[in-house]
Amino acid sequence: MTKLKGILLTEGMHGMISQAEGLAKALDLEFIHEKIELNKFWKLIPPSLTPVKKFVFKNNIDKDFNIVISCGRKSVIPSIYLKQKHKNKIMNIHIQDPKVSLNNFDYIVAPEHDQLKGKNVLTTKGAIHYLINNELNENQNYLKPKITKEKVVSFIVGGPNKYYDYNSKELEEIFLKIKENFINKDYQLIFVPSIRTSQEIIDKAKNYFDENQIIIPNVDKKAYLSSLKLADHIVVTCDSTSMISEAAMTGKPIYVAQMTPIKKNYRFKKFFELFKSLNIIKDLENSTETWNYEKLNETDRVSSYIKEQLTNYDFS
Repeated sequence: MTKLKGILLTEGMHGMISQAEGLAKALDLEFIHEKIELNKFWKLIPPSLTPVKKFVFKNNIDKDFNIVISCGRKSVIPSIYLKQKHKNKIMNIHIQDPKVSLNNFDYIVAPEHDQLKGKNVLTTKGAIHYLINNELNENQNYLKPKITKEKVVSFIVGGPNKYYDYNSKELEEIFLKIKENFINKDYQLIFVPSIRTSQEIIDKAKNYFDENQIIIPNVDKKAYLSSLKLADHIVVTCDSTSMISEAAMTGKPIYVAQMTPIKKNYRFKKFFELFKSLNIIKDLENSTETWNYEKLNETDRVSSYIKEQLTNYDFS
C-alpha cells in the first residue's frame, strides 16, 4: 500500500516541529516540512481577524499531499486555506488551540491544559512529540564516551519567551541548585541547549560549571537524544512544556527549574499541576529524590485513533 503524503506547516521552532513531525511519523506518512512565513502586515494580526486568502502568507504550496499537519499561530490560516481549496481531497489536523472556529479543521490535537472542547478535539496529557524509544537507544553512545561518573543528570535548557525572561539572578540560582543537588553528590552534568537558548546562557554555563561537566555548545539533536537516554535524573527549564513532555517518555525523574513569570502563565500552571498529579515532575528545590511513573506516549495514542478514521476517509 502506498504511503499517504503529508505536509507539516510550522513556524520552524523545535517544539512545533517536534509535535507535527511526531504525529506524521506515528501516522506513517511520507512528509515534508514547510516553514510558514506571513506577509509583513499579517504577522501582527491574530488568526481570528485574518482573511483566509493566499496573500496572507508567502509560501507557494502545491498539492502533492493528503494530510496537512499544522502547529502554531502562523500556520492556522495556510491550513484553513488549503482545506477550503482542496476540500475533502485533504485532511487537515491542527496541533494546539487555533483560536478560530474548530470547524475549520478535521481534527485538533490539544493538551488538556488548553481546556479546549469540541467533537473533533483530541486531548492529550502534555504535548505530543517526535521522540521514539528506538531513537534514544540508537543515540545512546553519542555522548557515552564522555561520561566519567556513574550517575548522570541531564539539564535541558530552553530560552527567553513572552512568559520567562531568564534573568541572570534566577539562572544562577538554578545553576546553584544543580551544583548542590547533583554535581556535589557525584553526578556528571550534561547541559543541552535548544534553539531558544542564547549564546549568553551557554557561556554562563561554561563559566559556572567545572571542566568535568559536559556543556553541549549548540543545538545538537543527537546530543539531546543521548542525554535523555544516559540520564538518571532530568532537569528541564519551565518555559517549554514540549521538552518536559518529551522527557516524560523516558519514565525517569524530571525536575522542573521554575522561574518567576513576567506575565500570567495560567496554561503553564495547569500543565504543571497535571504532570505533578501524574507523578511525572517535581519542582527543582534543594533535595534529590528518585521516583517512578508510567512512561507517557500520547503521540501513539492519538495517532492510533486518527489511523482508524483514515481507513474510512475518502480522499477523492
